[in-house]
Amino acid sequence: MWFWVTSVVADVWFSFSWLLYQLPKFNPIKMIPDLTALGEHYDLPNGGSTLPNIDVFVTTADPIDEPVLYTMNCVLSILATDYPVDRYSCYLSDDSGALVLYEALVEVASFAALWVPFCRKYSIEPRAPENYFQREEATDYTGMTTGEFINDFRHVQRMYEELKMRLKSLPCTIKERSEFYNNMEANKGRPKATWMANGKQWPGTWIEPAANHSKEHHEGIVQIVRDHPGPKPHHGLRASDIHPVNFSDVDTRLPMLVYVARGKNPCYDHNKKAGNLNAQLRVSALLTNAPFVINFDCDHHINNSLALRAAMCFFLDPREGDNTAFVQFPQRFENVDPTDRYGNHNRVFFDGAMYALNGLQGPSYLGTGCMFRRLALYGIDPPRWRPDDIPIDSSKYGNSLPFLKSLLEALKQQCHTTTPTLNESFLDEMTKVVSSSYDIGTDWGRGVGHVYKIATEDMVTGFRIHRHGWRSMYCTMEVDAFRGTAPINLTERLFQIIRWAGGSLEMFFSHNNPLLAGRRLHPMQRAVYLNYNIYPYASLFVMFYAFCPVMWLIPDEILIQRPFIKYVLYLIIIIALIHIIGIFEIKWAGITWLDWWRNDQFFMVASLSAYPIVVLHMVVKLLTREKGIHFRVTSKQTRTKDHDNNKYADMYEVRCP
Repeated sequence: MWFWVTSVVADVWFSFSWLLYQLPKFNPIKMIPDLTALGEHYDLPNGGSTLPNIDVFVTTADPIDEPVLYTMNCVLSILATDYPVDRYSCYLSDDSGALVLYEALVEVASFAALWVPFCRKYSIEPRAPENYFQREEATDYTGMTTGEFINDFRHVQRMYEELKMRLKSLPCTIKERSEFYNNMEANKGRPKATWMANGKQWPGTWIEPAANHSKEHHEGIVQIVRDHPGPKPHHGLRASDIHPVNFSDVDTRLPMLVYVARGKNPCYDHNKKAGNLNAQLRVSALLTNAPFVINFDCDHHINNSLALRAAMCFFLDPREGDNTAFVQFPQRFENVDPTDRYGNHNRVFFDGAMYALNGLQGPSYLGTGCMFRRLALYGIDPPRWRPDDIPIDSSKYGNSLPFLKSLLEALKQQCHTTTPTLNESFLDEMTKVVSSSYDIGTDWGRGVGHVYKIATEDMVTGFRIHRHGWRSMYCTMEVDAFRGTAPINLTERLFQIIRWAGGSLEMFFSHNNPLLAGRRLHPMQRAVYLNYNIYPYASLFVMFYAFCPVMWLIPDEILIQRPFIKYVLYLIIIIALIHIIGIFEIKWAGITWLDWWRNDQFFMVASLSAYPIVVLHMVVKLLTREKGIHFRVTSKQTRTKDHDNNKYADMYEVRCP
């Protein structure tokens, strides 16, 4: 009897899960951005533009697990993107407070003066130099003057190789410099500091940690590496012995570039990536206050230079643009093995399930490659639900007067086109809004900004915005908008799965449960989030059925009657119908059978490994009130030996937690 009851419960659960997955697909919509129409409406004849301003956020947690070269290529692809240069700014937020990342950013800002005009002159794609120079067809360019291009290409490539060497030697350079200055200060009995190139002590993390200078305890840092450019184009110089590349007809301006390291203190919870993004949101409000923001993980880069324009098509759509809170792009990866052994591409989800949500309130937020309306992140209601009088309360947003003023400007769709005067009081305010204690006693991390205290802060943040009545859109482009790096090692991949699944279950047992959301959340959108929350539980029944054949070996214990012919026919019809629906989805989404197979295959792998562990952890948490799933940065660092020519060798390496 127990076996029969468990089997019935399992089948009912599988049916319920399948319905939750299928019902939201009743109105799938594909929307394609019309970049030509956008240019006709917002690009001016004199080369200017009336497109809205954008603040671009790049987050990095550690220069070891997330290599500096990845981060700097991400920044370079942003600086070179095809968007009006005076209408966007780039912020790099370093959660480790390491001097190596700041000095690497300074080096990159110098190289960008060559790389960005080169990209504009020849319409280079992609605009991350590491990815561009690796392309075999790079030298097959047949543009204006092939000979001129080849000379320029070789010069820029040589400069990039020199940049890589400087970035690689930065840790040694900083260490040697610090030893020199520390030897000069040795007789004063001070701790061994880390020194900047200008002869000042670095306010962040030191090589030899000391009080107020460790990774988990240092003051906030905001450094403007490049100031806001002027509104008029600035053409470069003609080719010469000093400047071998001719930029006389190319705009050489660069967007504003800012380094941010939020303050940390062991007395306060830093709230991981969500806290990092919220610090960027606040400091950018003081400096530029663009109405739209987009965030990238440091291992991603802009692969299509028109991507920012594509997202703007949805926000400026006269039909639903004002009620659109964010535009999410699919995640694409470059380092995955050709057969996608561990299902990293996940195209069934990105190209099927996400597209289907355009017919509801839209896709969920997926953590990177997502452009937000700033007001939506501030917890402001969409226009259709927004009251006339919106209170700006310091108990909700914090006690920074310049930040509260920026909120009022954001409500009026105002932004800063010039850098504010950087006097002492303004610098103090910037340090204040990125301090470790600013969030305390406010609504940040709950009703404002990115949500705290959950492993999947992205999904919960998107849910909170949808719950207010906002909608979102899913945008794909013929040439992938963004590309990134995925964990090709099985250990790292399973850790990633555990964090995602654990955060989903935590969301269900919190005040963000979709069943508790108000009437502004579409019923089918509610079903989408409910499916996100409970899918790991299916693994229990998958394991049950996986062990069923063993039970047949136990005599006189498990008696299973021979099935009736009608039941067998019924079962065959049901299974056939399910797979026919799957075939239609594959054809509609444009994915391959291999994508579908890898998706099902890795679901089974996770169901027999990661998901049961997550469910067990959640049961223990509910019984003992322990903390939730630990946020662990997925390592992007390859461990392949220098003599090993197989770039996928990490796939077969077993790593310890």
